[in-house]
Amino acid sequence: MMDWLSNNAWAAWLALAVALAAAELISLDLILLMLSVGALGGMVVAAIGLDWPVQIVVSLIVSVAMLGLIRPNIVRRLHSGPELRTGHAGLVGKSALVLEQVDARNGRVKLGGQLWSARSYDESVIAPGATVDVFEIDGATAVVYQVQPPPDELM
Repeated sequence: MMDWLSNNAWAAWLALAVALAAAELISLDLILLMLSVGALGGMVVAAIGLDWPVQIVVSLIVSVAMLGLIRPNIVRRLHSGPELRTGHAGLVGKSALVLEQVDARNGRVKLGGQLWSARSYDESVIAPGATVDVFEIDGATAVVYQVQPPPDELM
């Protein structure tokens, strides 16, 4: 057995790499995948014909390098992206159409296809037909402010 293993060490390293990669599918931490790449490094050194101590050292160096240099970048990219906002938080920043005059106390807007009670954020009076943006949701009331038209429409 030891004679076969010494002649086919690359196969043992490959089996270890495959086992670690398969175990990664369960953990999803990317740690076992990095160790699997280290095992592939040991496999390459074994295929060249270098001794066990060199294979182990190369495998450890590749594994540590993958864990320290590659994994943090991959994890950062996987965890970054647009923030998912749901519920009331998802309505903040959306545009709405004023249906009934909005003032500091009451009004009605159409927001996301639904009718909402509304009040003005800056205590201004906003006429029906105007477009407003949602500043916040306060209970069941949208706090809105009027969208300023672009400068070329003012003239």
